[in-house]
Amino acid sequence: MSSTPASGKRKGLPNILGNIAWLVGGKGFGAICSLVYLALLSQSLGIRDFGHFSLIFGTGQALVAIAGFQTWQTMVRFGAQAIHQQDWGRFGRLAWLCGGLEAAGAIFGCLAAYVIYFGFADRLGLNPAYVHMAFAFNCALVWARVTTPNGIVRVLDRFDVSIYVEAVVPAGRVLAAIAIVVMGASVGRFLFAWAAIDLLAAALYWIAAWRLAPHALARRHIGGIRTALRENPGAARFFGITYLSSTLDALFKQGPLLAVGYFLGTSTAGIYRLADQLAQGFGKLSALLGRAIYPEITLARISNDAGDFRRLVLQITGIAGIGGLIVTLVALFFGGDVLGLIGGEAYARGGVILLPLVIGAAFELASVSYEPVLHSTGHAAYPLIARVIAVLTLGVGIFAFVSAGPVGIGWAVALGMAAGYLAMSVIVWIVLHWDRKRA
Repeated sequence: MSSTPASGKRKGLPNILGNIAWLVGGKGFGAICSLVYLALLSQSLGIRDFGHFSLIFGTGQALVAIAGFQTWQTMVRFGAQAIHQQDWGRFGRLAWLCGGLEAAGAIFGCLAAYVIYFGFADRLGLNPAYVHMAFAFNCALVWARVTTPNGIVRVLDRFDVSIYVEAVVPAGRVLAAIAIVVMGASVGRFLFAWAAIDLLAAALYWIAAWRLAPHALARRHIGGIRTALRENPGAARFFGITYLSSTLDALFKQGPLLAVGYFLGTSTAGIYRLADQLAQGFGKLSALLGRAIYPEITLARISNDAGDFRRLVLQITGIAGIGGLIVTLVALFFGGDVLGLIGGEAYARGGVILLPLVIGAAFELASVSYEPVLHSTGHAAYPLIARVIAVLTLGVGIFAFVSAGPVGIGWAVALGMAAGYLAMSVIVWIVLHWDRKRA
C-alpha cells in the first residue's frame, strides 16, 4: 500500500494538531511505560549499578548522535517535493542514499565505541566487568537508531504507523524489566534486553516504510548516489549541517551526565540520570511537537504564501511557550515526589536537580518550531549558531558550577538552553522578517 499527502494549500495548524493527536496517544503510552520500567530498573539495580547502566546508556546515546545522521529530516526536507510531484523514483533514490549513509555511520560508531570502552573506560569510572557488554550494547544501539524509515513514514503523513512501531520499545522494556526483576536484576540483562528491543523496533520501522512506499524502495533505485544528489541540490550540504546539529545536541544532552560521572562519581551519576530522564520526559514533548511540526511546516512552505506561513509559526510558538511554562510548574511542585516514587527514597534528593533540568527543557519546548522554520526557508545552517552558543555556555557553566555538585551542573544546563533559545529566537524572527519583505 502507499500513502501520499494531498497537494494544494496546506491546512497548517489543523494538520499539526491531527499529527499531535496521534503522537500524544503514542507518547502518553510511552511515558507511562517509561515510568514503570525506570522504577523497576533504578530500584532493582540500586544507585551504583544504575549509575553504571546510566553511563553506558548515555555514552551510547552520544555515540548514536556522533556516528549517525538525522536522515529523517533530509527525507522530509527533500522528499516532500518528490511526494508533491508523485516522483517515486526520485523519492526512492533519496531514501536509499539516506539509508546507506546511516549504515556507514553505524560502522563508524562501532569503531568509536571500541576506542572509548577499551581505551578510556577507567576515565568514566566504569566497572571493568562491564566493558565488553557496554561495547556490544553500544554497537547494537548505533545500528538500531535508524531514522530514514521514520522520515519516510512522516513525509507520507502516516503518523499512526509510526506510533504503532514506536510503542514496541516502551512496551517491550516494561515486559523485559518485569522478567529481569523476577529472574534477578543485573546490568548485563538490562543492556541485552534494551539492545534487542531497539533492534526489533528498527526492523519493524523498515518493514513499515517498505509497505507504505514499495515502489520507491524497489531495488532498482539502490546505488543511484550521484543521481540522488543531482536530483536534490543542496542535500549534501544539508546532511552536513544536520549532522553537526545533532552532534552538538548530543554533546549538550549527554555531556552533563558524563561530566557528573567523571567529576562526581558513578553513584551521583545514577541520581542525576534519573532526574535527567524525567526532565527529558518533559523535554520529549518538544521532540513530539517537532516531529508533528516538521513535515507540516516543510509542506506549508511549499504550498502557502508568506503571510499564512508566518501566522502558522506564531501559533505554534505561542502553544509551545504555554507548554514550557506548564512543565516547569509541574517540576517545581511535584518533581521531588515523583523522583522518590520512581526510584525510592535514595533518589528523592534529586528533586533539586530536576528543577533546573526542566527549566532547560521548557526553553527547548518553547523553541520547537524554530529549526523546522529555518530548514524550510533554506537557512539550515543558522541553528548551528544557536547550538554552538548553547554548548559553549554549557561548558563554561559546568566548570563554573561543578563545585556545587549535580545541582550546579543542572543549572549549567538551564543556562546553556536559555542562551541557545535567545539566539535562535533572534535568528528566526530576522529570517521571517526578510521572508515577508521578499514576498
